[in-house]
Amino acid sequence: MPLVKQGRITTDLFVHVADGAELPGDGAVLVSAERFLADPEALRRPGKLGVIWPNNRNLDDLVPHLDRLASVALVFPTFRDGRAYSQARLLRERYGYDGELRATGQILRDQFVFMTRAGFDAFEVKKDADADAFAATMKRYSVFYQPTGDGRVTALNRRMQLRHSESAGQ
Repeated sequence: MPLVKQGRITTDLFVHVADGAELPGDGAVLVSAERFLADPEALRRPGKLGVIWPNNRNLDDLVPHLDRLASVALVFPTFRDGRAYSQARLLRERYGYDGELRATGQILRDQFVFMTRAGFDAFEVKKDADADAFAATMKRYSVFYQPTGDGRVTALNRRMQLRHSESAGQ
């Protein structure tokens, strides 16, 4: 499954480890929420740790552990179920999570910009053609009107910056 991260198709460094399967000695791993919450201390090992978090699970269970997670993969079980958008905004804006925020599951090309604006920075896509489209879409928009979890400068802020630099130059 291709991974699009920061507008580029990239190699996924994280290995999905099934519940009950042995963890590799090192390297980046993604485990289920159930496995993670059952015994977070058992997952301490060399390498990055990530968790696959379902959109019907409360983030309050995850928040105390955010500082040790390199990646949180939020699940879209169907393209019509947008609860992971809310989870992403909460993780970025309320809880200050700055690790990889990955969208996984049923994600569509036309949702990519909205996902990015909600704070997602990595996307597991099903088809190579979708990966190319996702990567191209990331470069299409440079300014937005509404502030959101992706940290981009809004059109108003950009305008104010330009005015300030023009007045400073006079």
